[in-house]
Amino acid sequence: MFRLLFSATGALIIALFSLQAHAYTPTAEPVAGNVYAIIGPLGQRSAGNDGLNNSLGFIVTAEGVILIDSGASRLGAERIEQAVAGVTEKPIRWVINSGSQDHRWLGNGYFAARGAEVIALSRTAQTQARYAAQQMESLGQFLGERLAGTEPMPASRTLEGGRAVITLGGVELELIYTDTHYPGDAMIWLPGQQVVFSGDLVYVDRALALLPWSSVRNGQQAFRALEALEPKYIVPGHGAVSDLARARRECGDYYDFLNDTVGAAAQEMEPMEEVLDRYTEMPAFAHLEHFGELHRANMNRTYLEYEAM
Repeated sequence: MFRLLFSATGALIIALFSLQAHAYTPTAEPVAGNVYAIIGPLGQRSAGNDGLNNSLGFIVTAEGVILIDSGASRLGAERIEQAVAGVTEKPIRWVINSGSQDHRWLGNGYFAARGAEVIALSRTAQTQARYAAQQMESLGQFLGERLAGTEPMPASRTLEGGRAVITLGGVELELIYTDTHYPGDAMIWLPGQQVVFSGDLVYVDRALALLPWSSVRNGQQAFRALEALEPKYIVPGHGAVSDLARARRECGDYYDFLNDTVGAAAQEMEPMEEVLDRYTEMPAFAHLEHFGELHRANMNRTYLEYEAM
């Protein structure tokens, strides 16, 4: 069980969890052809997992490895590198950041020092720079001494606009701006492999978590854009590799509920507490990890987002 505590301005101060920190070893699992996923645990960041409580992955190309997201720390980046080395001896040539939340990019400096080029949409890199100090302070409360040696380094190669196509070793990737869970979020689409790395747009196995700066409206729109790609496989921001039908059931339908039901009630100026009480029980999503702890806060933030329109 856990509680998220926020200041009056909505800044995240600290998260208190009664989850025991367990050691975690990142392991690569095949997704499709030369695409691999690394699935993190569903609990909180901890010294035992070096902040790697998210899902990420990599692609092996003829010219080297493309890593999707770099982890939350120098030590986390080392663990990711070891997982890649278990599959291929090729060097990591590119690191692409799907977002600006800590575990998506704070390992950038480690890989850059080893010769990798770090790439992101320009708005992602801007958000990384803006939140770096805050994230390091917050992450230090979870990782302690294991955060030592981590130097925030926003992506050095930035791509303008909301969509950008890049190619390495015959593998084409498209970065698509989503701006949902965290400002600057993106998904990475591999049309040749029919795989999308969704970043924190998609959660499976565990409940979607909305932060004070998340946009549930953007999330609904971005999920529909993901569906239009018709991916065969989704590597979500959290949880196991999924197909589109499962992502729809566990996340897309939840975006629709929040927007079309809670958001609509806010626009009709129904009392917030009555709305939240009415939809406390949601059997379709109750099986998701952390749903009981997060659901009311998610509805609250949805209501506030629509109320401010």
